[in-house]
Amino acid sequence: MILHTTINGEGEPLVLIHSGGMTGHTEYEEQSDYFAANNYKVIRPDLRGHGKSNGRIENYFSHCADDIHDTLDSLNLEECHIAGVSIGGIVALLFAKNYPEKVKSLSFSGIYPIEPDNWNELSREEAERYEQLFNNMEAVDYLSEIHGGNDWKSLLHSFCEDDFYPFHETGDVSMITIPTLCIVGEKENVEVSAAITYKQLNPAFHIAIIPFAGHLVHREQPELYSHTLEAFLKNQQIESEEN
Repeated sequence: MILHTTINGEGEPLVLIHSGGMTGHTEYEEQSDYFAANNYKVIRPDLRGHGKSNGRIENYFSHCADDIHDTLDSLNLEECHIAGVSIGGIVALLFAKNYPEKVKSLSFSGIYPIEPDNWNELSREEAERYEQLFNNMEAVDYLSEIHGGNDWKSLLHSFCEDDFYPFHETGDVSMITIPTLCIVGEKENVEVSAAITYKQLNPAFHIAIIPFAGHLVHREQPELYSHTLEAFLKNQQIESEEN
């Protein structure tokens, strides 16, 4: 399925994938402006069920990875750099695993390779945050506006269902040879531990811990996130030219 996309700039294709409940247009705004001004073509798709992209939410992540592939094909893009956060980070990782020939570099933040010991508690807290959100009429009006005809409440509910998180995929990374960077905020101890685990599972992975940031590091420290991602991309370009 071809996803609705927001495109900014010209140059090296860089796909940025939003978190759950957001859209390509409403997420990564600072990074889109920054990279578009630095010779990148920034592509921000709406994942299925978000924004102006429809689609069933069963087997969500495998479908989303295929959607990214179909969308890039529709844009006549053979390769791209790809980065994602939270739900978008999972999609970016699965896309890189399923279509490695399409990916020049991979970056993700806010995802887990193995189920944390307090996963049930984290899931319960997430569900409680959604219920509070549903009772905030200003937020409900905003989300209904950006998601159009999509049933965004059912989508968010699905993110809290048992076995929704594909740990069998997010933890299976030893075979990845694509240059990869895991970015996390220092405030989220469980995510810092996850980044260290990723480094243990694949020693070729790079990790970056951003100070003064939590789960949505790209929002809380947009400049640090952009500069870190840019340094990673430039380093990969240098290594590619040397090889």
